[in-house]
Amino acid sequence: MTAPLPVAVIGAGRMGGHHVRLYSQMPQVKLVAVVDADIERARAAAEPVGAKWATELTPDLGDIAAVSVATPTAYHLAVSRPLIERGVSVLIEKPLAGSPEEAEEIAALAKRHDVLVAVGHTERFNPAVRAVHRLGVRAKYVESSRVSPFPFRSADVGVVFDIMIHDIDVLLSLVPEDVARVDAVGVNVLGAHEDVASARITFAGGAVANLTASRLALKTERRLRVFSERAYVSLDYHHKQGIAVTLDKNADVIRFAQERGLDDLSQLAGADFKQLVKVEPLLIDNKDALGTELETFIDCVRNRSKPPVSVEDGVRAVRVAARIVEKIKSHRWDGDEAGRVGLAADIVRGEAMR
Repeated sequence: MTAPLPVAVIGAGRMGGHHVRLYSQMPQVKLVAVVDADIERARAAAEPVGAKWATELTPDLGDIAAVSVATPTAYHLAVSRPLIERGVSVLIEKPLAGSPEEAEEIAALAKRHDVLVAVGHTERFNPAVRAVHRLGVRAKYVESSRVSPFPFRSADVGVVFDIMIHDIDVLLSLVPEDVARVDAVGVNVLGAHEDVASARITFAGGAVANLTASRLALKTERRLRVFSERAYVSLDYHHKQGIAVTLDKNADVIRFAQERGLDDLSQLAGADFKQLVKVEPLLIDNKDALGTELETFIDCVRNRSKPPVSVEDGVRAVRVAARIVEKIKSHRWDGDEAGRVGLAADIVRGEAMR
């Protein structure tokens, strides 16, 4: 029988707490330690599951084969560097880093030391997203919308690096091409960083995507729509539901329209479109996305195999996110050359609250 893999979690905040809980339930893992700059927070997470706690991951805590890094993004490089240099496999929560330069440095470290680095883009493990990938849809046009109330965390970054990054990664997995153009606009309301953002991404092969994210909504909604020449897929991430309208299942409907002349579809006026097309629910299992992500990470560590969301994937997502933020900051408002550029300075100074 294979011995449990010794692991640790660095960062005992909300996300780190989920890693601790799930690792403690996995028979193929031994959660050795929980590390956090706040020793009481580390203790509160570690003690109930029988793990050690500390403010640093030191040799006296025991041998560690793999680590989840769930610290604030600003510390990902500093925390990951010594682990990678020691040959420890690392799962770094999304985003990989706060800038392309730091993301690329992490990737270079992983390559130099031949260490497995995975990135915690959990949405890629969402059963709904995996169902879309199983369809093999070659996306031509993609729409995503991710809105929620303000979470009162991640206030050090804007909505692009906070939550739109999920959809950027999913999009890049659906359209594996170079990004040719990025256009974006965003508005800050509660602080210095954008709270609402809309981006339009055009790929080298012609595919186009519109991404919208907001952390100022009164409800939570996460949706994805993918259009191709052979299928239309609509997903509700939040409720893990989806439908697919595929060309092969609607061949008779298309033939029916062609026989009546594609230029004279007005003959079908009054017909119920929903009754004409064959809509299938996506086959979506009920697995927990984060649990699947961590199990996959451990399997990759054991087998020395490439993770589904690699460090290169993480770098690519950060590069696109940075381009979106740059476009937001350079957008000219107010209609003239003297108009305001970028985000609202009066919000930053607090004048809007007076």
